Amino acid sequence: MTAVAQINALLRRIPVGAVYMICGMLPVWYLYLGLTGGLGPEPIKALEHELGELALNFLVAGLAVTPLRRFAGLNLLRFRRAIGLLCFYFLCCHLLVWLLLDLQILSEIWTDIVKRPYITVGMAAFLLLLPLAATSNDQSVRKLGPLRWRRLHRLVYPAALLGGLHYLLLAKGFRIEPLVYLGLIGVLIALRVPSLRSRMA
Repeated sequence: MTAVAQINALLRRIPVGAVYMICGMLPVWYLYLGLTGGLGPEPIKALEHELGELALNFLVAGLAVTPLRRFAGLNLLRFRRAIGLLCFYFLCCHLLVWLLLDLQILSEIWTDIVKRPYITVGMAAFLLLLPLAATSNDQSVRKLGPLRWRRLHRLVYPAALLGGLHYLLLAKGFRIEPLVYLGLIGVLIALRVPSLRSRMA
């Protein structure tokens, strides 16, 4: 048995519910670190950053599921819905930290969204992901039909690009990490979209 086959066999033994349970506790862990001084001198900013980066990591992971199966033989398809929903969950936590702990004055929300480009871009990404999270269930697939459902879920491509751009705009000064995320997102989208993939061949 090859190494990839062994990994796939191991993945088949992992209950999807365990992924939700374990990964779903990560925001609680980061909150604990913030309360106990484990996130440095600015725990609110650090908590906001960690949750945002966690959401971006899961967004990238969701985009990588199909290319990993096609090019490496690694089968994560049974976890794709969990990855997507956890991504949205982390994004909601990120947004709540910004609203309730960072911004605090709720009347300033619209002003902040309009005045700060990185927040405008981030909110646009959130709004694109909202219908995807709402329809990530079997009932929505049946109601919309597989074709319309797949078309709707292509919104993940612009949402991912906006998420990477949000991170890039948020960075102070020149930092390589946001550029790596944005480049990786671009490559993964190119590998997933048939028309773009054919041009790269």
